[in-house]
Amino acid sequence: MRVCFHGAESTGKTTLAEKLAAEFGAPLVGEYGRTYAETIDTNFRVTDLTAIAARQNRLMREACAGNPPLVLLDTDPLMTAAWSEMLFGYAPSVLFGYDKAECYLLFEPDVPFVEDGTRFFGSADERARFAALAEDMLVRAGVGFVRIGGRWEKREEKARAAIAAAVGSASRTTFKNRT
Repeated sequence: MRVCFHGAESTGKTTLAEKLAAEFGAPLVGEYGRTYAETIDTNFRVTDLTAIAARQNRLMREACAGNPPLVLLDTDPLMTAAWSEMLFGYAPSVLFGYDKAECYLLFEPDVPFVEDGTRFFGSADERARFAALAEDMLVRAGVGFVRIGGRWEKREEKARAAIAAAVGSASRTTFKNRT
């Protein structure tokens, strides 16, 4: 079971993914785009984003080797598609061709933005637009999602419950959009 943390910047995805991966004893696939930005460049081109998505997918496949019961993904190529749409006005179709997680957690931008030196879209308008694009990528890909919003403790509670429900389901059911 793959659970992907998805949404705009500075919504608590990485912090919560790390905490829950430790709690559930699950492998965590980190955000390769952050590594790329911190070590290579933040002046992205579309070719950078497609390379980031390919590497992100490869890391996910490696983490899934051996079929662990749960793998948490800090992001996936659908989030890279949102980045491409935000930066360049379109998302290459290749970004929709990768395997999808069985469960997506869509984080709302309803917590304070924290600048960390690699973030791009901190204004209220930019965050709202990026969040809408992130959701649109999930809809375009035809995957369901669970909304994660509210104060930090509420986010954690909702994410934990969604993961437990996903792992507890007997089949690879498509999640219906829930709030």
